[in-house]
Amino acid sequence: MDNMEKALVPEGAAKPAQTARKIYETSPHGRLLLAGTLAFCLLLVNALSWPWGMGNTAAVFAWYALLLPAMGREALLRRRESRVLLIYNLLLAASFALTSNPWFRLWNFLALTLLVPLHAASLASGDLLPWWRPAMAGERLGLLCRGVFCHLGAAPAALSAGREKKSLSLAVILGAAAALGLVSALLPILASADALFAAATRGLTEFIRLHFARGLWKLLWALVLTPFLSGMLYCLRRVPVKPRVRTLYTVDSALFAIVLGALDVLYLLFLAVQSAGLFGGPKYLAQRGVSYAEWARSGFFQMVGVAVLNLAAVMAALTIAQQEDRSWRAVRALAAALVGESLVLLASAAWRMTLYVSAYGLSFKRFMTYWGMVMTALFLLAALEKVWKPDRSFFRRAVPLALAGWLVINCIPVDYLVAKNQVDRYLSGESPTLSVHYLAYSLSYDTLSQLERLDPALPLAACEGDWWGTTKTAGSLLLGRRAQARQDCADWRGWNLSACLAAGRD
Repeated sequence: MDNMEKALVPEGAAKPAQTARKIYETSPHGRLLLAGTLAFCLLLVNALSWPWGMGNTAAVFAWYALLLPAMGREALLRRRESRVLLIYNLLLAASFALTSNPWFRLWNFLALTLLVPLHAASLASGDLLPWWRPAMAGERLGLLCRGVFCHLGAAPAALSAGREKKSLSLAVILGAAAALGLVSALLPILASADALFAAATRGLTEFIRLHFARGLWKLLWALVLTPFLSGMLYCLRRVPVKPRVRTLYTVDSALFAIVLGALDVLYLLFLAVQSAGLFGGPKYLAQRGVSYAEWARSGFFQMVGVAVLNLAAVMAALTIAQQEDRSWRAVRALAAALVGESLVLLASAAWRMTLYVSAYGLSFKRFMTYWGMVMTALFLLAALEKVWKPDRSFFRRAVPLALAGWLVINCIPVDYLVAKNQVDRYLSGESPTLSVHYLAYSLSYDTLSQLERLDPALPLAACEGDWWGTTKTAGSLLLGRRAQARQDCADWRGWNLSACLAAGRD
């Protein structure tokens, strides 16, 4: 502040506050880690493309190859839950290179989008909430957001470390990159402004368009992503985290006793009516004006939803109700009864689904419904354990069950089993129609081995009816599907074993 500025400031007035500059710690391998982060971002913007395949697998494996030196081997492998989640995420990532079901691709992508960041945040320094606490998800995601957006200066700090020795080489590299980018961007603009210049530089412009334009955009995206990812890794390594202490509010257990009692009575009446339909058979249903086929193919989705709702009610009662009240014992007894009734509802839904499948065959949706019933039953058993021992954590049982169940369903050849069931029913005459389009295009390439059992000259209208209005044959449809498999395998990012095997069949 010069003399004139000092004269304008009244004596005794507070001096203007100066913003403290955030100081980032640097390490000898900071530049190497930053280079690895940039390389990962380059792979990320290149690998993620539809159809998903080997590119997604490579991206997840590369992420953990970056995370290992960034966080250290001890942080990544010292806890059992971290090791389990590491193996789990790698197996889910490997599924992109093995299978081709579009639904599993989407669901696995969403699962990895959640699990990979949560796993990375769990490696942070400082005390974190345990993984079985539901609040841990918000805590870890908040930590990631702070790391991504609040530590953007970590990347420039790593670059400036030791700049008195390497400033010339760094300036040359950055200058060459900036010059290449500007020339690649300005050359097409100048060519469009002058026809003579366009004719003189046509070859160079075409070369840049074919070899540099797309690569330049990917490089720019990678450069934009690198500071955010580098800041997140810096935050995970150095910023201690303290868990938020939240007070759990409880209510009088009599409230939940009334609610659970009403639900128990309602489901008891419902099951009594259902048992009449189950054991009375078609004759009893006909007396009630309901056909057996209509009764069998309705209600299982609703009963699965009701079982999930009952599970939520039981968990709310066991978590929020005051355990010191006199009604607490009644809450536990009514919750146990509700769990038992929910298991009976699931068994009834499974019975109806089995009747429906025996009449109409298996489909991907019906197979996944069976899986959903099994998982809901396992969650109800975990809730029953909490009824017996209220101090036990439900999520400590439910989360491993959910992860294991999802991994198991990924290992089952669902599409192959569905196609085998449908083709067997059609060839045996049990079903007059067969949805070849559904099996070939809505599911994975694993269905082709079963569709090859059909006569190649079979018109699709003969097995699907007139709905499609097409004269295609089963053989021509399979040829088109194999051609699509070869197209998926042509790019390494979309390659997967299922498509490769389908493309190889002639």
